[in-house]
Amino acid sequence: MAPSEPSRRRAGRPRSAEADAAIMEATREALVEVGWSKLTVGHVAARAGVAKTTLYRRWANKGELVVHAVAALFDELELPDCGSLRADIEFVVLAFAGLLQRPGTNASLMAVVAESTHDTVLREHIREAIVERQKRLVLQGRQRAQARGELPAASADPAEDAQLVDMIFDVIAGAVVHRTLVSAEPVDAEWAGRFTSLFLHGLAAASSP
Repeated sequence: MAPSEPSRRRAGRPRSAEADAAIMEATREALVEVGWSKLTVGHVAARAGVAKTTLYRRWANKGELVVHAVAALFDELELPDCGSLRADIEFVVLAFAGLLQRPGTNASLMAVVAESTHDTVLREHIREAIVERQKRLVLQGRQRAQARGELPAASADPAEDAQLVDMIFDVIAGAVVHRTLVSAEPVDAEWAGRFTSLFLHGLAAASSP
């Protein structure tokens, strides 16, 4: 299946939530077992118990299918109100790290990111389906902190405000992904607390005894 622009949902019979869930799970399991290069639509369809035409109607290519399978996992992330900005950040850091440590998540994410290094369409689809969607957690946490008086109101300049949201997301997600998947070091409560101190108060405060 050749790379193509992310497809729009095609007309036809209503989609089955159960079938979608089975396909997403089958895709992640297959990636863990056989890897990106050997993964085929037929393999996923057989494992999920659906016809190959079901997959072809919903996803334009293997890359898009895998991105959706990974995105479905990240959509599970939630940010309950933990009572303070510090507690909210520590919670989402630990929840994100826990998700990344699941075999189906890290194998799928690393496979699709590696493939995207030479597929610009796939890279854009990752940005749209995963990165942009998960910025909802930054927006939610910041709005709560603003309501508590812990953070100032958003900038009156939408572009400037969007850049700030991007930076917050990049710092938190980048640190956790690097720690978990690149360094292969634990993200525990102590690390989450030290990271949050650095994030909120800067290097001098985080280095204090």
